[in-house]
Amino acid sequence: MQPQRRQILGTTVNGMAVDKLVDVRMTLADFLRDELGCISVHLGCEHGVCGACTILADGLPVRACIRLAVQAEGCDITTLEGIMKTALGGEIGESFVSHFAMQCGFCTAGFAVSLYHVLQQPEMISDADLQEVLGGHLCRCTGYLDILEAAQDLRHRCQGRWHKER
Repeated sequence: MQPQRRQILGTTVNGMAVDKLVDVRMTLADFLRDELGCISVHLGCEHGVCGACTILADGLPVRACIRLAVQAEGCDITTLEGIMKTALGGEIGESFVSHFAMQCGFCTAGFAVSLYHVLQQPEMISDADLQEVLGGHLCRCTGYLDILEAAQDLRHRCQGRWHKER
């Protein structure tokens, strides 16, 4: 039996530098949840399909359940906890509440992270673009219409205004 291999992971999570010894087989989702307490990173399918574990790595959405923690070496990671500290994060939360875009809430963080990313783009996005972004996430409760309406409302109020928050 071989001993477990561990290595130091140096990354930034929600603006804070992190240096931790991790098992080289630990997923990024498990690292964020279990080691750092980022409970918004949900584990649904653990195959990268449902989107519940979506985070931003160097500003791009990634599925934390199919990425190893050690692959985040040197990355700037942002979870919903970090996003909610921003003005745009607050607007996303308000829009989801006002449009009843969540029920059980399990998938909400993944949707919010993806919307945060797309709303920071300087170019205007279409309804088809929003549907494509949201279509990469699975929700078993809402039927997507309320989530799409919240996203469309956010786009009309915020599009391009927030790209400086990066």
